[in-house]
Amino acid sequence: MAKPTIKFGTDGWRAVIGAQYTFDNLEIVSRATAQWLRKTYGNDLKIVIGHDTRFQGRAFSEHAAAVMASQGIKVIFAETFTTTPSISWGAKAFGCNAGIVITASHNPPSYNGFKIKAHFGGPASPAMIKAVEDEMTDLEEYTFKSFSTLVDEGVIVMRDVATEYLDLLREKLDIQAIKSSGIKVAHDAMYGAGQGAIQALLGEDKVIALHHDLNPGFHGQAPEPIEKNLKELSEAVVREGCAAGLANDGDADRIGMYDENGTFVDSHQLLCLLVKYLHEVQGLSGDIVKTFSTTSMLAKMGETYGLKVHTTPIGFKHIGPIIVDGDVIVGGEESGGMAVKGHIPERDGIYIGLLVVEMMVKRGKKLSELVQELYDQFGPHSTYRIDVHTTPEKKENVLKTLSEGGLKSIFGRDVVEVDTLDGFKHMTTNGWLLVRPSGTEPVLRVYSEADTPEGARGLVTDAATQLGVIEPENATA
Repeated sequence: MAKPTIKFGTDGWRAVIGAQYTFDNLEIVSRATAQWLRKTYGNDLKIVIGHDTRFQGRAFSEHAAAVMASQGIKVIFAETFTTTPSISWGAKAFGCNAGIVITASHNPPSYNGFKIKAHFGGPASPAMIKAVEDEMTDLEEYTFKSFSTLVDEGVIVMRDVATEYLDLLREKLDIQAIKSSGIKVAHDAMYGAGQGAIQALLGEDKVIALHHDLNPGFHGQAPEPIEKNLKELSEAVVREGCAAGLANDGDADRIGMYDENGTFVDSHQLLCLLVKYLHEVQGLSGDIVKTFSTTSMLAKMGETYGLKVHTTPIGFKHIGPIIVDGDVIVGGEESGGMAVKGHIPERDGIYIGLLVVEMMVKRGKKLSELVQELYDQFGPHSTYRIDVHTTPEKKENVLKTLSEGGLKSIFGRDVVEVDTLDGFKHMTTNGWLLVRPSGTEPVLRVYSEADTPEGARGLVTDAATQLGVIEPENATA
């Protein structure tokens, strides 16, 4: 059969529901995944499947489960909506060959998706994903059975994965220390799969809950925990006297945070805080793994602590295998996904958010004070980013310009080197500027870092002007 126009992006296959994301296309992806599993691991196969709170998530999840179970694969089915990290953990903990999550993560509400998790409890590697894509060109015949029939036959088994995952977090975190401290936190679930989790762990009286109800359309807002989407959380932290604010995306593998003053603490700062806490306080060592768009402060920390630093292309799928194969203390990316030693090799927004709260309790310091410590020790670092929704033609013109020599000077700073590991990263005499197309959306991303907020913003603004992509629709500081 002809190869369908289905491609996996930075983290899974995502498409607009009713356009490309249909039951027919989901069947193609599920069949290809089943064939890859058989060719890789043989015929005695087991997977775990879950879904988040998106529109038709349960129905899509049941369909994917039925397609794969109809081909003889045993399926553990999460009986309620659950987070992506819970499925990643389950893939390893339950002895599965893979995990599947029906989610589009932080994408707009019109999208749904299909994430593949490997047997080791983290994202499937790029090689695994390519192998699945290759299977779509030659799908074998099979006889489809309904979800209910397969449940009756015992091929699909229901399991309370969400509750088991919360029990895991109770083992991994010092929940009692957090509860005994008397602090309150605010949690914005953004209508996603993380709703109810923080209350279940800390108690209803310790949590100010925002957007913890089921709304498959997310009230029209993409569930992405970035500053411009979290004004209500910032206000709630200050109004309710909270020590911190936590926010998670639709499948709760990403984290966004606010300090006690309602000031956004970005992913760059969180990654650095985790390295400092785990190395200095908990006495752990290991490599640091960061993606191409994350802060250079991590390189300074690696040099100071004697820790090796790896830089990967953007996408946690590049980080997970390094964690599995090596000895990594912290791995993470600019977009809010991070993992730490002693937990799963996967982004986990609930775990990371509470680990930072634990850090505050154990250090006896406010979150703002912990951030200031970083600047006092490693110098000032300010980042900025805009996401430009553009046309395919304009995007291609920008990339053509950059590939043919690109920018020579940005915001009065000479470009001394251009690194093309993933996009076009311009190293200047004071800071850097990265231009990169999104892997999942019709978007051009422009990132920067400098020693002042004005410098970081200036780099992006000047580069966007030079490239003809000024007045972006979605800009985030």
